[in-house]
Amino acid sequence: MAPAATTSTRQTIERGWADLEPPSPPQPRPADSYEARLARAKTLRQKFPLLRPFVTICSSTTRDLCPDSSTCTNVHFVRALRPHTEVSLGDCSYLNTCHRHECRYVHWVLEDPLDAPPLNTPLQVEAPTGDDDEPLPPQWINADLRSLDISVLGKFDVVVADPPWAIHQELPYGTLTDDEMMRMPVGEMQDEGGLLFLWVTGRAMELGRECLKAWGYERIDELVWIKTNQLQGLIRTGRTGHWLNHSKEHCLVAVRKSTTDPSAPPRLPAWFNKGLDTQVLLAEVRQTSRKPDELYDMIERIVGGRAKGRKVELFGRTHNLRRGWWTLGNQLGDRDQVFEADIVSRITARYPERSLALLDPKTLAPARST
Repeated sequence: MAPAATTSTRQTIERGWADLEPPSPPQPRPADSYEARLARAKTLRQKFPLLRPFVTICSSTTRDLCPDSSTCTNVHFVRALRPHTEVSLGDCSYLNTCHRHECRYVHWVLEDPLDAPPLNTPLQVEAPTGDDDEPLPPQWINADLRSLDISVLGKFDVVVADPPWAIHQELPYGTLTDDEMMRMPVGEMQDEGGLLFLWVTGRAMELGRECLKAWGYERIDELVWIKTNQLQGLIRTGRTGHWLNHSKEHCLVAVRKSTTDPSAPPRLPAWFNKGLDTQVLLAEVRQTSRKPDELYDMIERIVGGRAKGRKVELFGRTHNLRRGWWTLGNQLGDRDQVFEADIVSRITARYPERSLALLDPKTLAPARST
C-alpha cells in the first residue's frame, strides 16, 4: 500500500481543477485520405512560414571550394579572422560554440546573403489561403514555478517544457531535484487531450517518462534533435556525455489523459493536425540549453496556426519569447507582460504585490479602462 502522502498527491494531480466543469470529450476527426492530409500540410506550410528566413547553404561550404563560385546563388561560409587568429592551427573544434574569446583557432561565419549572385528567376510562392487572426505579442510571468499558483493562468492546449534537470554538471542556472520535478503540477495546466513536449537529457530519459505518468500523461511519440555545428557538421566536441559524445537531444511528446478515468486511452483533440512533420529536427546549436526554433513552427502547424490555441513554455528565458505564446520562468526580467484581461485580474487578486497592469497588444502600454 502506498503511503498516504503519496496517494493524496497523486489524487490531487489526477483530479485537476475541482472548481471547473469537466471538459467535454474531444470529437475525433474523420479519417482523411493521404491526398487530403498532403493538401492540408502544404496549405499550413505556405500559410505559416518559418519566422526565420530559410537560407540555403552551399554544400561546398566555401566559395573557394565551390566549383560554381561565380554563379552559385547559395550562401557560403567565410573565415572570421581576428587579430590573434593563427590560420596555420586550422579550425576550432568548437566552431561557433567556442566560448574562449582569445581562441587562436579559425572560426567561421556565414557571408551576407546580399553578396550572393542574384537568382535568375524570382521564387514563386503560392498565395496563402484563408485568413489567420493576428497572434498576441509574447506574454510572460517571471516567477519560480515551484511556488507559482498556475491555476490563475487558465488551461493550455500545448505545453513545452525544458526542465533544469539535475545532470551533475556545472550549469549557468539552478537545477531541480528529481522529487521537485515529480511534484510539478504540469497536469493541472491542461484538460484531456492537451499536448506536452518534454525535453529530456540522457540521464533524465527514464525520469522524464516517470514524470509523465505522475502528471497524468501518456507518451505518444518522441522527437530527436540532431545537433549540427556552424559548418553543418555533426556536433562531436565532447562537452556533454559521460561515455559517448552527445550529438542529439530527445523530446517526449505526450497527451493528457482523462482526469476522471486515468485508465482510458488518451484521445487526441480535433485540432491535432497529424502527419505534417517528422520526428527528426536537424538544427544548429546556439546558446547553452537553447532549443531549435523549428519545434515552435511544428507546434503551430499542429494546432493550425500561430494564433490558434493557448501555448506555454515552462522554464523559459528571454530567447524563448514568441508571438502567440506564454513563457514562464525565473529569468525573464523584472516585469511581467500580459494582454489577457481575465488573467490580469486573477493574478492581481492572487498576487497583489506584483502590481500587474493590463497591456494593450498594439502599443504595449497600459490599456485604458473603459
